[in-house]
Amino acid sequence: MNAKWKNWLSNWTEKTSNELALRTKEIEIPKKALQKNHMKPRLLLLLYLFAVTLPLAVSRLVGGPPRVFWQELASGLGILAFSIILVEFVLSGRFKSISNGVGMDVTMRVHQMMARIALVFALLHPLLYQGTPSGGPRPWDPTRQLTITTDLASLSTGILAFVLLPSLVLLAIGRTQLDYKYETWRLMHGIGALLIAALLLHHSVYAGRYGSQPAMTWLWSVMTGVSVGSLIYVYLIQPLRKLRRPWHVISVTRLAQKQWQLTVSPKGHAGLDYQAGQFVWLNVGHSPFSVKENPFSISSAPNSGPDVSFIIKELGDFSQTVGQIEIGSRAYLDGPFGSLTVEGRTEPGIAFIAGGVGISPLLGIVRQMRLTKDPRRVKLIYGNRVVDQIVCRQDLDLEDVTYVLSEPPEDWEGEVGLIDTALLDRVFSSQEKKEWLFVMCGPAVMMDLVEGYLVSSGTPSNRILSERFDYD
Repeated sequence: MNAKWKNWLSNWTEKTSNELALRTKEIEIPKKALQKNHMKPRLLLLLYLFAVTLPLAVSRLVGGPPRVFWQELASGLGILAFSIILVEFVLSGRFKSISNGVGMDVTMRVHQMMARIALVFALLHPLLYQGTPSGGPRPWDPTRQLTITTDLASLSTGILAFVLLPSLVLLAIGRTQLDYKYETWRLMHGIGALLIAALLLHHSVYAGRYGSQPAMTWLWSVMTGVSVGSLIYVYLIQPLRKLRRPWHVISVTRLAQKQWQLTVSPKGHAGLDYQAGQFVWLNVGHSPFSVKENPFSISSAPNSGPDVSFIIKELGDFSQTVGQIEIGSRAYLDGPFGSLTVEGRTEPGIAFIAGGVGISPLLGIVRQMRLTKDPRRVKLIYGNRVVDQIVCRQDLDLEDVTYVLSEPPEDWEGEVGLIDTALLDRVFSSQEKKEWLFVMCGPAVMMDLVEGYLVSSGTPSNRILSERFDYD
């Protein structure tokens, strides 16, 4: 392999490793979350880098004599793009050992970051074969130095994947701006990813200089099989398990303007083993094999009993019809997921910051702390647009609660406007910013502002916990 290519690969691997390490350090994992079922962030990082770079290492061993730099670079980028795409299948957020081990935010951010890196590599891959004449196997080319073949079938799968991959990434980035249901997008995303993986497997094996080697063909086949297996696990094995653990709706209560509390109870089993602040994928009224399920934070406390409650706001898709759900409807839960939990933490106080329906997981934590008589000090900032959107005030009767309204009534005596740095300065002392645990959930704009403010104020990043369900 060309020396320049080796240096480039080494620098890229080091840079990627550092970036992923920074991502995984953003959330400190409580000791309880690092039990045998949860893998440590550093181990996950090493496994990820190993899986992504393994095909590149194997190709170096079996690929024959090196070619000119640009051709080696083109092949290397193509190999890395394919391996990243295959590993992306397990970064979907549906594997507890990953998402609960490093946090859903980190899992999804890495998923997004690496998908975009794979896209850049894939787009550059065919453009770097400068000066490479096309043509199939020739007697004077026994080592397949001519990577690009005239075989239309081998080329067409790569060309189709070249077109589909940008579409898949762009549709994911612009999902919230597009007018189609979440379930539709999810189905399209899964089928599109599966199709791209199959196309790239064929293209790599039949059109690639390295992929045609028996060792590489075997490796690509195994990695693709594992990726497809992850989909089978999520969409077949897990639903089969859920069939044996059904739930049923026992109450649907309007809490506030366009906000509902939905409570489900286990039917024929002990219920859900979860920590306050976690979330599940909720499926109501459909088969467990249906893609019509959505992530919702749990607003109930584990110590309150087997029933599980959710606060759901009418935003679209399933949530618009939550008020029409009939008592007794069959439901299925997949989870728990997430690391927005305070169990095992040793900070002297906990600061909760919620925007709108983001109060749901924080409410679950507050309820659990009350039931367990947790002695830690608590402060809560809870922002909404109007006063009628404030929910569960009786449960939020804490020592220090700050309500914020952007459109307050004339007799409002609380804070007015948005949750901003000036408000945070008034509520939290310098010592609290440095020593307390900050837990937040709400609109992305709010969380970005608060996170940036806290870091600049000296709050260690491992004392800032946040959870998002929308990603750019």
